[in-house]
Amino acid sequence: MSDPIPFVLANTRLDRTPLLPEISLHLASQVTPLWEATEATLQKEGLPPPYWAFAWVGGQAVARHLLDHPEIVRGLRVLDFAAGSGVAGIAAALAGAALVEAAEIDAFAGAAISLNASANGVAVSVFLEDLVGSKRRWDVVLAGDVCYERPMAERVFDWLLTLQSQGARILLGDPGRAYLPQSGLALLGSYDVPTTRDIEDKDMRTAKVYEVLATL
Repeated sequence: MSDPIPFVLANTRLDRTPLLPEISLHLASQVTPLWEATEATLQKEGLPPPYWAFAWVGGQAVARHLLDHPEIVRGLRVLDFAAGSGVAGIAAALAGAALVEAAEIDAFAGAAISLNASANGVAVSVFLEDLVGSKRRWDVVLAGDVCYERPMAERVFDWLLTLQSQGARILLGDPGRAYLPQSGLALLGSYDVPTTRDIEDKDMRTAKVYEVLATL
């Protein structure tokens, strides 16, 4: 496998989003060149697309909510699941979480998370594995933008409900994706997130932060 850190550094720049001026992230300034560069690597090594290079709106909403309500994670163990850039986990660390772990299956995402955590002066431990099915070892689990596809959404929510039944608090960030459950969610906050038509179909998306309840 190619060393992911030089690739991330070469294809992104340190930037901030309008919703999260407190957080610096290595983000793609031009979508198409990065996608083409990643596809070349993908063809050789079978890696996922570079979702880690964009601050997706659901993750941004969760991050904003945690920065505004640090009591949710202060002093607790937190997992940022399917973390992408790691923005939600970084926000949890900035909000005073005792421990933050981020789960991803892409080594390039893992490199981006580590670089982003370092840029913000926080500690986030990265797990490059599929944690779905793991028993609860976190107090709070953050899941942004996990409702794109039905198989993933159903598999993830079965696990999240199990963790919730074991005592974990589950926070979900989503702008109304197709496979967002229609019940069992308590609305915590709503955020208008500036975005780009390169990755969304609008220049602004409204992303909501929910707490997952015991039943869906």
